[in-house]
Order: sequence, then structure tokens, then C-alpha cells
Amino acid sequence: MPRPKGLIIAAPASGSGKTVLTLGLLRALRNAGRPVAGAKAGPDYIDPAFHAAASGHPAFNLDHWAMRPTTLERLLRSWPGTPETLIVEGVMGLFDGVHLPDRPDAGSTADLAALTGWPVVLVVDAGKQAASVGALVRGFARHRDDVQVAGVIFNRVASAAHASVLQAATQAAAPEIHILGTVVRDPALAMPERHLGLVQAGEHEELETFLAAAAQAVVDQVDLGALVSLARPSVRTTSTAAPAGAPLPPLAQRIAVARDRAFAFCYPDILDGWRASGAEILAFSPLAGEAPDPKAGAIYLPGGYPELHAGTLATAKAFLGGLRDAAARSAIIFGECGGYMILGRGLIDADGIRHAMAGLLPVETSFAHRRLHLGYREAELCADGALGTAGDRYRGHEFHYASVVKEPTQTPLFKTMNARGESLGAAGAVAGTVSGSFIHLIDRVEA
Repeated sequence: MPRPKGLIIAAPASGSGKTVLTLGLLRALRNAGRPVAGAKAGPDYIDPAFHAAASGHPAFNLDHWAMRPTTLERLLRSWPGTPETLIVEGVMGLFDGVHLPDRPDAGSTADLAALTGWPVVLVVDAGKQAASVGALVRGFARHRDDVQVAGVIFNRVASAAHASVLQAATQAAAPEIHILGTVVRDPALAMPERHLGLVQAGEHEELETFLAAAAQAVVDQVDLGALVSLARPSVRTTSTAAPAGAPLPPLAQRIAVARDRAFAFCYPDILDGWRASGAEILAFSPLAGEAPDPKAGAIYLPGGYPELHAGTLATAKAFLGGLRDAAARSAIIFGECGGYMILGRGLIDADGIRHAMAGLLPVETSFAHRRLHLGYREAELCADGALGTAGDRYRGHEFHYASVVKEPTQTPLFKTMNARGESLGAAGAVAGTVSGSFIHLIDRVEA
């Protein structure tokens, strides 16, 4: 199987417009009949769904910190759908990662670029600068010898005169950098947001109109041919790489998985790993009033936005009854973040209204008083269970605004550390065959 050629779309900082330009590139290449797929560097559930919608191909995450090298190489070697080009959207700024004493950019987009050998195209928000971009581009291009910044796209450009200044300054400061385009500021390319990022692709009512506008902006203002010509095969993909194994062990032979707007934060690689291990995935929608399949040996409740649908979920009798029936027959039930909150006794929404939940874990959560919890996590199992034996370790991330009103301390699921190895104490809860935590698991850690 031919390997796709990859290219990374990065930026000096978040909010520079790399998501919009990535989507425009994906849709423009798809419109041109080029098999193309998208990927996201680092932990992110929302952007890959937009990538898949724009390209028509499955999109995955490539996480240099949380994934084992064998997991990354498996994904790079066997990308589904056989795209010829892989457009990878970076996370935050190019060199933003885990700030370790000896590696201030560990796990960053730059690390992924160095690992794969894929060139970087820098998206620079030029809306509030002019000739200063020359110094910025030169600095980014020469910051790491093992990262090739091959091109730049200037975004939110005010005028033709502004574009001329940007181009001249860059050519003088960094003549080796390809100036691939200048994209003018356009309110039509703004994307709606909420507290955890962009409004999900499945909820974007005018998504096709937006993708068409983004693709046209790229076609009109970016040298698409020159950009694609920069893509290269990954230097790390080999046909003899050792198999990685599933990121998480399958919870059962049949796994019922909640999938709808309230439970959308599920990594495809997790489900694919379970399928490859022989498990059957049985999707169901709690918001549609569906119960988990009673024949399922396990139920997986991923994260999402249950706080936006708390009233509906609290009255979803078939769903909550199905969870309680499954717990009574000792089926495995595992919840992450939003799924964890649903397994608790109650969820207080942003208006201060308490909604009764499944009551399977002694947990109470609230959105009435938000506090951001964000960062990579390493989690060690406290006891034997569906995820493995005591001492098994996983890597993942935490990203939520919920406050914990009540959480047990006697029966935690994990002992946790942050990415710097600092203890964060116990996390999550276990009650019989029911367990969960706020951590989104990404991959296991080899013993």
C-alpha cells in the first residue's frame, strides 16, 4: 500500500486561522479529485470531525506525547482510505508542548514534524502586523534544525498593499521560505465556538456552505499546487514495525458505545483497536431515547457535552434504566469525562438546576461555578478491573470546566500524574463493575 505524503499546517499561536485553512485545503483538494485526508496533532476531538467532513476520509489524532511510538507508526503506515496526501493540523503554536526542564516543547507539533520528517507550512495572522512578520518567520524557520518550515501563508490580510509589505519583508528575512498565499480577512470564514472549543461539525448548520467558502478562499488566494508539492512521505513508516496492540483492552466481546451530540468525544483509534481485537461495537443514542443493547457485555460512555443536554438525559428513562439494569447484571460500564458525570448521582447545569443522573457512582458535578481543568495525564490503575491489572498505566488528557461537588476517596480508579511527573493524587471512582474518571484515555504505557 503506498504511503501518503504528509504536510503539517502549524502557526505561531492558537487563533491564527490554521483550522479554517486546513479545512479549505482539504475540501479544495477533494474538489480537485485528489485523495486527501486530515489529521490532528495532539489531543482534540472536534477538529478531526471537521477534517473528515471536509475530506471525505477518516481523520485521526497523532499525539507524540500520549501515544506509543508503535501506535504512531501503525497509524502512519496503514491510514484508512489510501489518501495520497495527509494534511495534519498542528496544536496551539508550533513549539507549544509539555514544558519540561530539558524539553520546553516536548510533545509539540514541532516534535511530530521532527519524528515524521514532514515539512511545516506556517499560518501567520498578519492582521495586526506588517514588516515584523519577516523576523517572526525567520525565527520560527531557524528555531530547530530538525524541523523544516518550508512555507508560509499570511492570514487576515487587509489589502494588496499590506500583502506586498508582508511578502517583501519575508523575502528579505527568510528567502528560503515559500510564500504560498495571502488570505484576506473574511467574516464568512469565522467558526462558531463554545466553552470546549468549536461547535461540533455535526451541529454546524451551514457546514457545507462554510466548507465551500473556505475551499474557494484557498483556491483563489493560495498556490495549491506549490503547497501540495511540499508534502513528503513519513521517514518513520516501515512495513516491519512491531504491532502496537489496541490502545485500550476491549471491555467485552460486545461493547455498547453511546454516540450522539452529548457523547461525541471518542477517538476512532480506540474503537478501531477494539474491533481489531475482535470486539463488536454497538452504537446507541441516549438523546434519541435509546438504551444500550441488553446483550452487550460492556457499555462505554465517552465524553462530550452532557451539560448542554442534562434535562433530556435526566428524563431518558430507557437510557438510564438500561445503565442500571446493566450494572445489576454486573456488566462493565466505563465513563470518561461527560460519561463519568452521567454515571454520577447528579449534574448541576449552568443555571444552577440539579438533574438526577444514573446514580451508579457516588459523584456530583456542577457547571454553575466553572473552573478549567486542562492538561496531559498519566494514570495508573489502583486495582484490577476492565482496563487491566493494578499498576497498569495509561496516558491521556483532561479538558473540562466542571467542578466536583462530591467525589469518593476510598475507591478511586487511578493514581495520576501530570506530564511533568508531578502527582495529582487519586482520580475517578469505582463501584462494582462501574468505573470512570474525567480523563480521556489515549493509549497504554508499555511496562
